[in-house]
Amino acid sequence: MNNLTTYAGLILAVIFWGLSFVATKIALESIPVFTLIFIRFFLSAVFFGLLILKNGFPRFSSKGRRLVFLTAIFEPVLYFIFETKGLQYTSAPKASLIIAMIPLVVLVLASFVLKERAKTAGFFGILISLFGIWLLITGARDFSWDFQGALMGDILIFGAVFSAAIYIICARHLGKKYSSLEITTMQTLYGTMFFALPFAWELPGVQWSLVSGRSMAALVYLTIFATIAAYLFYNHALTKIPAARAAIFINGIPLVTIVGSWFLLEETLTLVQAVGGVLVLAAIFITSFPDLKTLNNKIKPINVVR
Repeated sequence: MNNLTTYAGLILAVIFWGLSFVATKIALESIPVFTLIFIRFFLSAVFFGLLILKNGFPRFSSKGRRLVFLTAIFEPVLYFIFETKGLQYTSAPKASLIIAMIPLVVLVLASFVLKERAKTAGFFGILISLFGIWLLITGARDFSWDFQGALMGDILIFGAVFSAAIYIICARHLGKKYSSLEITTMQTLYGTMFFALPFAWELPGVQWSLVSGRSMAALVYLTIFATIAAYLFYNHALTKIPAARAAIFINGIPLVTIVGSWFLLEETLTLVQAVGGVLVLAAIFITSFPDLKTLNNKIKPINVVR
């Protein structure tokens, strides 16, 4: 039952994060970048602050505090700067497919840092995914080698990929000693403090009267579901299963994003980009197939009463 709960939480986290690309694009229609990020994390910090009042402040060793601080620098700080800025220039479906490379980067890092054995198929998958990413970027209707617009957005999204991969490795290490709630609480508090300064710099220019109800609804979604709930679910999973296996579930983010973008943003991929996206997802499947077999063996014995 614990495994089933863990995997159910991972699936929900993927759905929440998949739709977060769409929600971010909608929020950015009338809310500036750092204002959006700060309000999102400030409201989340209020939630976790109430939990601190009830349960007490998370207790970390001096080494644990340094590691959770480092974890927060990579995610949420660097990750959300790269992702949110990147989504100003590139499409949500393409961004989510680039983000889908996180498991491959985690695979490489985990083999060196956590000594989680990597298989040959993983490195073969990396080569296929790189070609897929090439098609995703160059197959856009408005692609050019000018480091502006969509290409700049794609580069920023790659920054988010590496930030998230390092975060997963750090959080997996932290999860051996601390609970998902403790890790998520400190991530949120540190993130709020980091984003306060750029928010203060941006605040005088914010035109609150122009913020739409659509953008405000997106902000509420990002705060409650994509920040609080998704991180709690994902960090909990990282305390229960290997980092590489937890990262497999990120593969589903593009599918959620593509469907959400189609309905809410009317964004689509070109045929060449679609081929690139299929190659990326195929590469990740090749990489994670042994873990999927293990997952299947864990779930198969469970009988569902109807």
